Amino acid sequence: MEEAPVHAVQKNGFASHTSRPSGSIATCEDDGSSDDPPPIPCAGSSSYLTSQSVGETRLNNPNKNHYHHHDPAEVHTLAHTLASGQVAEQLETNVERGLTTQEATERLRQYGHNKLETSGGVSWWRILLRQVSNSLTFVLAIAMILSFVTMDFIEGGVIAAVILLNIVVGFVQDFRAEQTIQSLLAMAAPVCRVIRDNGTSITINADELVPGDVVVLAVGDIVPTDVRLTSTINFATDEALLTGESKPCTKDAEASLEDMDSPIGDRINMAYSSTNVTRGRAVGIAVSTGMKTEIGKIAELLKDKDATAEKEGFWLLRFGRKIIFNVKSALGLIGTPLQVKLSWFALLLFALAILLAIIVFSANAWDVDDETLIYGICTAVAVIPESLIAVLTIVIAVGSKAMAKSNVIVRKMGALEAIGGVTNICSDKTGTLTQGKMLARKAFLPSGEHMVVQNETGPFDPTSGEIASQGVTLTEQSASQNQQMRDFFHSISLCNLANVTPPSAQGGEATATWSATGEPTEIALQVMAMRIAYGKQQVLDREGLSLITEHSFDSSIKRMSVIYQSHDEKHLEVFTKGATEVLLPLTDVPVSARQTILEQADSMASQGLRVLCLARRQLPITARDSVDDRASIEQQLTFAGLVGLYDPPRLESADAIRQCQAAGITVHMLTGDHLKTATTIAQEIGILGPHVYGSMTSSSVMVAQDFDKFTDEAIDDMKTLPLVLARCSPSTKLRMLHALHRRGKYCVMTGDGTNDSPALKGADVGVAMGMNGSDVSKEAADMVLTDDNFASIVSAIREGRRLFDNIQKFLLHLLTSNISQIILLLVGLAFQDRRGISVFPLSPIEILWANLITSSFLAIGLGLEEASADVMLRPPHSLKTGVFTTELIVDKFIYGGITGILSLVCYVIVIVGVGNGDLGEDCNESYNETCDLAFKARGTAYAIMTVQITLMALEAKHLTLGLFNMHTEGNVFTGFFRTLYKNKFLFWSSVVGMITPFPAVFIPVVNKTVFRHLPLTWEWALVFGSSVLFVVLVEAWKAAKRVKRSRDERKRQVVSTEKQVEKSEESSIV
Repeated sequence: MEEAPVHAVQKNGFASHTSRPSGSIATCEDDGSSDDPPPIPCAGSSSYLTSQSVGETRLNNPNKNHYHHHDPAEVHTLAHTLASGQVAEQLETNVERGLTTQEATERLRQYGHNKLETSGGVSWWRILLRQVSNSLTFVLAIAMILSFVTMDFIEGGVIAAVILLNIVVGFVQDFRAEQTIQSLLAMAAPVCRVIRDNGTSITINADELVPGDVVVLAVGDIVPTDVRLTSTINFATDEALLTGESKPCTKDAEASLEDMDSPIGDRINMAYSSTNVTRGRAVGIAVSTGMKTEIGKIAELLKDKDATAEKEGFWLLRFGRKIIFNVKSALGLIGTPLQVKLSWFALLLFALAILLAIIVFSANAWDVDDETLIYGICTAVAVIPESLIAVLTIVIAVGSKAMAKSNVIVRKMGALEAIGGVTNICSDKTGTLTQGKMLARKAFLPSGEHMVVQNETGPFDPTSGEIASQGVTLTEQSASQNQQMRDFFHSISLCNLANVTPPSAQGGEATATWSATGEPTEIALQVMAMRIAYGKQQVLDREGLSLITEHSFDSSIKRMSVIYQSHDEKHLEVFTKGATEVLLPLTDVPVSARQTILEQADSMASQGLRVLCLARRQLPITARDSVDDRASIEQQLTFAGLVGLYDPPRLESADAIRQCQAAGITVHMLTGDHLKTATTIAQEIGILGPHVYGSMTSSSVMVAQDFDKFTDEAIDDMKTLPLVLARCSPSTKLRMLHALHRRGKYCVMTGDGTNDSPALKGADVGVAMGMNGSDVSKEAADMVLTDDNFASIVSAIREGRRLFDNIQKFLLHLLTSNISQIILLLVGLAFQDRRGISVFPLSPIEILWANLITSSFLAIGLGLEEASADVMLRPPHSLKTGVFTTELIVDKFIYGGITGILSLVCYVIVIVGVGNGDLGEDCNESYNETCDLAFKARGTAYAIMTVQITLMALEAKHLTLGLFNMHTEGNVFTGFFRTLYKNKFLFWSSVVGMITPFPAVFIPVVNKTVFRHLPLTWEWALVFGSSVLFVVLVEAWKAAKRVKRSRDERKRQVVSTEKQVEKSEESSIV
């Protein structure tokens, strides 16, 4: 079912019953001695005695007077040959009460955390290697070496300092980003349920498990460590990871093995770490953790195998692979899809840098002296956006943290980039679009009698509300006098795994409210039964029934069953619940009478109620040997009634659906509920319009069984795919996903069950439920919702779009800077000194300062921008073009061209317009009396470049809106500054960017010797005049884009209106 437990504190593993006396050990010697037997049978006495003799020859009894237990490694080796009681004794634990917190803490300190040794986590040396080994550092290192070789120690020293600063800043940023990502992943780390502190069932992180912990396992769990099972109910695990056997292995806690060396696949009383629970429930004792588990031994063996392979001559192949991996890592070709794409882009720019260096050399007739060489390197440095990857890393880390605040844990960083481009969301209903807090509202009995629940005040409190039949309030006595009512209430309470716990009382006063654990549907049924004293434990006590086995809910057949044995051991009682259309054919109801029941189910479903069918059967005790044969048990059943449950939509679901529709995202509801129930809820939250109601033939709503009958070709021929799929199975989810992919759609798929894993893996972004999802589904997912709320998916999409927009913004800023520098440097080749050597329009230090200091912080600021107001009012971006859209490419050349040309024009004005054109001699290396003009022109170009790069960062805040109309409130002046100050990091980076030209130009020694320019005087008029012109030209370009977009929008509206008119005319003719 598409729901899972509502977490709350629960006593014992599965049902409330009296705890054993302090100090007792849960062995099969306890069987029959307690008035309240455990719901899962303990190991049988025959098995205990069989293995006892084996165990006594191998292990000595521990000294119970001290906190001492046998070495878990020794117990682990023998666990499958020992009775569960012996294992509990050897590990000084109690199956009923579990370890105390103090014992668990001491054992955790003694044995360490339950995790495998890996190279995961934050590796400082790998991060440092990334900073050192990249194309930027390579180019700068060459420039530094050439500077030292040519005896230019100042430039060489400055470049060395820049390299060191870049490495330190990059290391700190990357290290923090990695720590953020690791902490977020830790939030989605596997958890498990254990019994501790006198029988309390709690959830802990799996890595906190210790030997002796009592572990509770259920369908969908990943076994957290090696466990000696103490009790099982129809329990099986998938051990293909260990044994290679694809068929699930059925477990039996009572089994014991004589052979200590029996294969893992034959140890049916053990459950092993990292295997999946495929059916049933179990309780067991953790016998080893971490590297001492079977999977840990394999990991250790693989490490040893690698070492052996190196010694045996395979080291060359391994060394080659390491080199390839390290080269890819150094070049940034390992990471998320966007990181890899941008790294390839950086490599393309590096190739362009080499080409530009060749152009520089050829322009100087291949007379490559020291100055020409430095100029070539200078041009190469200008073309590379040095801070690109570092800024991207920071932005992704910040995005991950922002999503965590929105209750979305990103498990795979690629999903952070991908979710912003989704076109379709396939969502579960229960607990995601709805509250997941079921309330039983109505019931229908075989006699045609109706029952109604009224006046309830909470989903967990059976003392509130009442059940009425024919206008009369039911009591335990009146229900007991009606056989059909007795059968109905027995069915809803006994075919049920939920536990409802009353408030705890201290000093005679209740200190808490009612709480419950289990699936919301079963909690609602248990609460309904408890209202008239038909709760599970109450019925078991009255009737003397004992649980034999259960057949867990299977989403493919949509039903579950439990089998009990009568107190006199003369017969078995079978209770089954499931989907009406699935279960009814398995009952003895005549075909002619089924229509009435189906009409009742439809009537409930049309009111938005989730409808379950109930049935029972009595079997002779001789059938006990065949209880595991599900097909033979679930037939010839007696219809016991229908029950309708209401799960109200989440208050925020309707608004989230509207946001998706405004953003061009189609939402599909894929639910296991009845078609009419699903349709009603879909209309309430806005997935379907009101016109769909009652039109069950509409392609917008469909039963999964009908959808599955279509061929892929027929599905592809559908005009639109169903918005609602009812009675949906995991295989139908997968077909829906494939159908969307064939249409070129980009999909989010939600899931909570183990069987949802293929669909989660196949989706572009798989989203698992953190509260109610199985461990297997979480492992398969890209993201995990910590609140199981559909609105959180919408928040993640908003954050993904914000990330996409911001990446475009800082790319535009960085590439605009690079293009402007390339224009200035390439055209600057024409300006030569007295010896015919090209004079640098910008010195290498000026370029490095602009790219690494000024641009980097501005780019980070753009990466931290808030989402724009229209971020969820436009269709998803194209996944083919990615961030490099046509608009971005055109804009960067326009803006880069404007800055480059303005800088070049002012450079020429200083040299030719005001000066005499004499650029002196040797002005690239140092200052002399002939270099005044060259140094003045260079200082002017540097100041213009720096100021306009800063202004470009402010303009890049929005690709279309102008700098002075980005605000949404206040007048132009106040709105302008309020908008700028919203992003404080960008604001102060801009302030610093505007100020830095002044000290760089005016501080003695620094200006002449380091930057190689002179203080400016009248040239500041050129700097600020050209910067004003820059803003005017950029604003004009943005205005032109807005006008074109407005015209295109009007054209689209006209075309859309014409099409609607044509359709209206055609329909009127018909």
